[in-house]
Amino acid sequence: MKKGQEILELLQRLTDGELSMEQCAENLEAMRQRYLHVGDYARLDLERDTRTGFPEIIYAPGKTMEELRGILAAMIEHNRRNILFSRLTKEQFTELAAEQSEARYHERSSLAVFAPRVPEVGIGSIALVTAGTSDLAVAEEIEVACTFAGSAVQRFADVGVAGIERLLAVLPAIARTQVCICVAGMEAALPSVLAGLLNIPVIGVPTSTGYGVNAGGINALLSMLGSCAPGVLVVNIDNGIGAAAAAHRINRLISSGKDDDGHDKI
Repeated sequence: MKKGQEILELLQRLTDGELSMEQCAENLEAMRQRYLHVGDYARLDLERDTRTGFPEIIYAPGKTMEELRGILAAMIEHNRRNILFSRLTKEQFTELAAEQSEARYHERSSLAVFAPRVPEVGIGSIALVTAGTSDLAVAEEIEVACTFAGSAVQRFADVGVAGIERLLAVLPAIARTQVCICVAGMEAALPSVLAGLLNIPVIGVPTSTGYGVNAGGINALLSMLGSCAPGVLVVNIDNGIGAAAAAHRINRLISSGKDDDGHDKI
């Protein structure tokens, strides 16, 4: 949520009697801060979204339940919305969501959203392409993160090169989007095919999907890095959040140069 929207919501809550003048003033003061200290273990980046165009996402592994609870409570207290926790276990979510009835958990990707508020209309258009159904865990992480950041996402699943006709059938729809994220494991040939056929940015996300020689995604990563089709951008193995951040920024920048009908502004 942008700072202007947060201020409007605070003023509305003040008008509705949900906040006192003192509480409203405290929240406004907190918005002026760049960082929010939580105990002696976290310094939350309150300006991340405004500064970079993509919100801070809490990476759960390595954090204790006390730390996760403290971080979530601090963000809720400071009126944050669309708070994403990545790689959160179902047990951790159940405990954190005990008093958060709106919270959502995406079990396939282990991604949780607290205080959700999905934008009514996402900006632009991101194509999310997966080589196989086994890549959907990473794809879901990307889709949820992009959606709550404010981008419109179209998913094209299971169109890998083992049956190239599946890709050709949806290629015209992919070509009409503004940026393509390609999630693939095994030998990860799909990003090269897409980059050779499309005139939009292609972001490759190597996954750990595959048999022994794939070595936990190393084979897919090296294949994407060594693509013979120029222009394939590559993130780390299973790094859906990194791909979402890059794609959302590209999508937002392209969309800002279009009018309501999708034409270039003059």
